Amino acid sequence: MDVLKVSSKSNPNAVAGALAGAIREKGIAELQAVGAGAVNQAIKAIAIARGYVAPSGIDLVCIPAFTDITIDGEERTAIKLIVKPRSS
Repeated sequence: MDVLKVSSKSNPNAVAGALAGAIREKGIAELQAVGAGAVNQAIKAIAIARGYVAPSGIDLVCIPAFTDITIDGEERTAIKLIVKPRSS
């Protein structure tokens, strides 16, 4: 599964393009975000990516969770957003 790291300075359109590509290629992707600004950009990217893959008949769903990551030797709690097509 591809892990896309999102920061508060990430361009949501660029993240959405990477997310759509990962979904088309592998069928599932994960976004990681630390902080409110990063989570905001990640959610925007998911909304934009839904529009990118919708013409192909793919409807995306997002499963949020917490995960612990290490940044510069420091433990941080991140939001993990697993994105995959809706199964019918």
